[in-house]
Amino acid sequence: QVQLVESGGGLVQAGDSLRLSCTASARTFSRYARGWFRQAPGKEREFVAASSWGGDSTYYADSVKGRFTISRDNAKNTVYLQMNTLKPEDSAVYYCAARTSVVVRTTPKEYDYWGQGTQVTVSS
Repeated sequence: QVQLVESGGGLVQAGDSLRLSCTASARTFSRYARGWFRQAPGKEREFVAASSWGGDSTYYADSVKGRFTISRDNAKNTVYLQMNTLKPEDSAVYYCAARTSVVVRTTPKEYDYWGQGTQVTVSS
């Protein structure tokens, strides 16, 4: 069974940094577009960042542009989300996702596999 396993969440203060990791259980994921999404209580799941399979094309939500960076190490089947200058409004459960295509998309419904989520809480 294919799995995506996230790690790296936690409780930090505003202005701090965190790095999330998401490792896939199958090497085929190195060929897939990968994304990060987040969901705060009472809100819909929203796009954060996405990467093409080669990492040469990346996309970001306006709210995180310039602060977050998505990267991937296909040899390790792992995608990362480096989050800098965190704000309280970044608090949410963060999910990594993969779609069985090399084409990047930014809507949750176009992703086929999901991790279990990792909590990020930013205190003011």
